[in-house]
Amino acid sequence: MLELSTAALAVVQRSYAIQVRAESWLDGELLADGIPVATGTEERDRSLTVPERITLTVPSRDRGTDWDPTDPGHPLAAYGQQLRIDVGIGVGAGKTEWINRGWFPIAGSDTDGETVNVQCEGLLTLIEEAKFVAPFQPSGTLASTVRSLVEPALTVQFDGTLTDRNVPVGMQWDEDRMAALSEVLDAWPAVPRVTEDGYLLIEPITDTGTPVLALTDGVGGTVVRWQGSNSRDGAYTAVVARGEDSAGNPIQGVVYDTDSLSPLRNAGPFSPLAVPYSYDSPLLTTVTQCRTSAAATLKRLRRTASRRLAVTMVPHPGLMTGDVVSVTGAGLTSAPAMIEALSMPYSPGEMQLTLRVINA
Repeated sequence: MLELSTAALAVVQRSYAIQVRAESWLDGELLADGIPVATGTEERDRSLTVPERITLTVPSRDRGTDWDPTDPGHPLAAYGQQLRIDVGIGVGAGKTEWINRGWFPIAGSDTDGETVNVQCEGLLTLIEEAKFVAPFQPSGTLASTVRSLVEPALTVQFDGTLTDRNVPVGMQWDEDRMAALSEVLDAWPAVPRVTEDGYLLIEPITDTGTPVLALTDGVGGTVVRWQGSNSRDGAYTAVVARGEDSAGNPIQGVVYDTDSLSPLRNAGPFSPLAVPYSYDSPLLTTVTQCRTSAAATLKRLRRTASRRLAVTMVPHPGLMTGDVVSVTGAGLTSAPAMIEALSMPYSPGEMQLTLRVINA
């Protein structure tokens, strides 16, 4: 969760007026600050390749300034312009606490009468749209390969707990840069996350964490309503990762869900037989690497198979996808759940969360 002061945390437990501050930057130069955002919505979904989507409406003319992007260099044009967006909370005595929500390239703008509609995406869109113009052959290590795939579009930072290793000789990707990045990270195993400061952080896959907030519909709670769902689709009790050793021999690692609290534990009530998910990667060259990658993939697959809750609540500008919250309601008591998706209004309204109940 993004850091909020004690005063701001007290405010977001009840209804309040949310504020928005937007700046436009192009190639390191500030084009405009104080963009007059009338309404807007921020959406994040960890199941998407580019998790972030922002929509804004801006008056086409405000206080003598023309916000209709008729020129490629206009602050709201889609020629490399990026918006830095902060959400503000009034904390009393005329003071506002600003929370940085991140940097977002403008994907498109259109003018409809007296309103400019602006669509932004997350910074990973710079990688997704940058296909290879010639076959790419990695060399060096996993970390150096990630840097080659991403920089200078994004500056990469690596979690210190990750262990780097050499990339096998002879690999090649022909076109899809994002697919190449995903293959490297799946084999490592690791996941990418764009920080609010605009860096691409490569970190281990986590399936739990310490709750940063308690959500309840009881007295003093902020939850308006709950809605639950679950499905057998995408549910697996084991993962098989296959690779090839230095001599060209096929190898594999198998990991079973052995968590006694997991409803998808192997040979448990979900199915008396193993229900495996299998994949191949030339980046896996030892059995240990296969098993490690399989274990991380099992954690990732739980995102789609676990019990889910749809939560409607008072907007909380500190919450981000990947945060763990404690849930009391919908038949649960202090149950840990991870935020997989969210939708936060930039004007009066309700925040929507999609929670994955951990081990349920």
